[in-house]
Amino acid sequence: MDFLGNHIEALIFCSEKPIRISELKDCLTEMFEADVPEKDIKSSIAKIEEKYQDETYPFQVVKSGGGYQFLTKPAYQASIGILLKQQSKKRLSTSALETLSIIAYKQPVTKSEMEQIRGVNCDYSVQKLLEKELVEIKGKSEGVGRPLLYGTSEKFMDYFGINDLSELPTPKDFATPENEIGISEPEEGEDSTKDE
Repeated sequence: MDFLGNHIEALIFCSEKPIRISELKDCLTEMFEADVPEKDIKSSIAKIEEKYQDETYPFQVVKSGGGYQFLTKPAYQASIGILLKQQSKKRLSTSALETLSIIAYKQPVTKSEMEQIRGVNCDYSVQKLLEKELVEIKGKSEGVGRPLLYGTSEKFMDYFGINDLSELPTPKDFATPENEIGISEPEEGEDSTKDE
């Protein structure tokens, strides 16, 4: 029996959010009243990940939001999709997603800067994002009136399945390649008059 692995599996399972290795280490050290090496924790996590790769399990351990958590496998997307559709009232609205994307890419950002980009009032969207804990107040600006600065939270990274803000798509990921439609210009030294 993998005693350490079972404890780690239980901790990952019961954690409400992705649990970090440092959190696992602190918990295990307190429980065993001895230092648990990080390499042993990582080794146990690798065994747990391997265990849940078996198709008899509908879920797996995934690294997300800087920690580890149990998530269902893609094969069960249809049934889960139905459940999520039924719970769609909890989803983010288009305006909340637009506001969230501004915060993610421009953070730390003030509400007036968001409104300048969107062209509409953002009070409601920001309030909803704060309630869902996807954004948080990062401090106050040095500008006139010292407005609040907003940024994304750890829950934001978990919500979108990323571990770091650097994993967000960059504007070039959305760019349309040149000459996508039509004939591309000939390469240098290529005879543009020859027939094909």
